[in-house]
Amino acid sequence: MATRTARTAWTGSLQEGSGRVELVSSGLGTYDVTFPRRTAEDADGTSPEELIAAAHSSCFAMQLSGNIGRAGGTVVSLDVQADVSLGPDPAGGLHLTGITLTVRGEVDGLDAAGFREAAEAARTGCPVSKALTGVEITLDAALEG
Repeated sequence: MATRTARTAWTGSLQEGSGRVELVSSGLGTYDVTFPRRTAEDADGTSPEELIAAAHSSCFAMQLSGNIGRAGGTVVSLDVQADVSLGPDPAGGLHLTGITLTVRGEVDGLDAAGFREAAEAARTGCPVSKALTGVEITLDAALEG
């Protein structure tokens, strides 16, 4: 199976320093990161948490699409959002305090209960969810259309 690579070059202290994240495998871009922007309410640049959210939403969508197909349904469309929260860790430092996956789907061949079952299985079964087992992952799944 594939291995993907990203690299970060960092200079300076935590508070005054900055880094540049490069998506090496795909060559799709480089992104500036700083700790103050990471913890600010206003997103002015990306952060590790946003990159985790991107990975999780896409992984979940793929897993859910496969689950729906195995259950006899056909995906017309899926709209998946992952919200990754960062907060203080009682043990010190910071940690991911939770992830909320929200999915709205248009699916042929499955009712709401079947869709919810496929979504719940994707919540626990996608590889990114498996990697994040130490974080509470909640799910809001519903059919539309």
